Amino acid sequence: MPRLPKPHREFFAIDPERARWSPVPGTVGVVEEIVLADSMDPGSRTGSRTRLARWSAGARLEHAVIHDFCEEVFVVEGDFVVGCDAAGAGGESFGPYTFACRPPGVWHGPFASRTGCVLFEIQYYD
Repeated sequence: MPRLPKPHREFFAIDPERARWSPVPGTVGVVEEIVLADSMDPGSRTGSRTRLARWSAGARLEHAVIHDFCEEVFVVEGDFVVGCDAAGAGGESFGPYTFACRPPGVWHGPFASRTGCVLFEIQYYD
């Protein structure tokens, strides 16, 4: 039987107020996540991850980032600022129902959220 790209998970409820949000490594107190499905293996550059990412109000990541996987990001609620400076000033603010799709090797950021936000993200190796 062929290996499934992600485990089969039928519909399940997620209550964002009661869910177990986990800090994203390197961003404690800034970004938390709920991983919905995961088969990502950076070592072999295979698989994918689907998650919700919650940014606190005033959160910022001061440096642009680059990675070797594809990434799709949908803003569910709040504001997400792209291209700000290290202090979170400037940049372009995006609100709910905006979307980004990035191939591997593309620099993006820095990022901030002035009011906090929730993002739906899919990361995967091509």
